[in-house]
Formats: sequence, structure tokens, C-alpha cells
Amino acid sequence: MSIKVGDPAPDFTLVTKTATGPALVKLSEEISKSNVVLLFVPMAFTGVCTTELCDVSNGISAYEALDAKVFGISGDGPFAQEAWAQRDGITLPLLSDYEHTVAKNYGVAYEQFVPEANLIMGGVPKRSAFLIDKQGIVRFVDVKENARELPDFDALKSVLASL
Repeated sequence: MSIKVGDPAPDFTLVTKTATGPALVKLSEEISKSNVVLLFVPMAFTGVCTTELCDVSNGISAYEALDAKVFGISGDGPFAQEAWAQRDGITLPLLSDYEHTVAKNYGVAYEQFVPEANLIMGGVPKRSAFLIDKQGIVRFVDVKENARELPDFDALKSVLASL
């Protein structure tokens, strides 16, 4: 079951790769500083995921102006995420949910087989966006069953602007 608007956001700690090496990112520490946008993407180095995170990276100032920190989350390892970010110019922090625990806790993990896409995706996160306010409450959710569809970023920014 997916997390809904009004639910408390499940806390997590995930690894990211920084210029100085691996680092831990704890959601509860981030929301104490700003609103948080979590963008779950199925896989690094894929077309739609790359387009989405490059577009968000290029427009990051709009989120920063609305007091939000944006994180990308995938099941890829942090070193693969780093290579992807460097290759494609993704500047937002990428968090490694290698064991798919966070995707499962947020209710966005694909089942083993996705018939409409004819893909084996067990545990991989569905493309989705969550906005979490500074009190840790989910204020926006957009979960896509079709991995080729992007979240409604205009609606997300509208809710963010209202906080």
C-alpha cells in the first residue's frame, strides 16, 4: 500500500556518493532543515529516468526557491549512481535503495513481473514523487504504474508553494 497525503513519512537512512566518498542521508535530519522531495526512479542509465533527473537538476533553483531539497532514489548502488550522474550531468543527490527497503516502505516497489511493460522488475521502485513537509508529513504523492510516465511536477511545485 502506497503512502498517502497526510501520512507521516517513513524515516530512512540511505547511502549517497559525494565528492569525498560515501555518506549517509537520514530523512528525519533533512526534513528538519527544509521540505523534501523524493523522486523514485526505476533504474540508472535508462532514458526516461535520465531525462527526468536531468530536467529536475536543470531546474533545481525553482525547488530551492520554495525551500525544498530534492533527492533521487533508485535501487542502483551508489557507485553506479555516481557514474550515471557524472555521465549525464545529474546534480541532485542520488540515494541508493539497493535492497529496495525504502521503495517497499513507501509502497512503490514493483511486483516481480510487470505485464504491461513485459519486464521483470521485482522490487524496483515505480516512478514516483513524494513531497514531505518540515513536520515529516507527506503533502504530495504521484505514483506511476507506467514507468514511461513522469510525475506531475507542476502540481508538486504548486503544493510546495502553498507550504
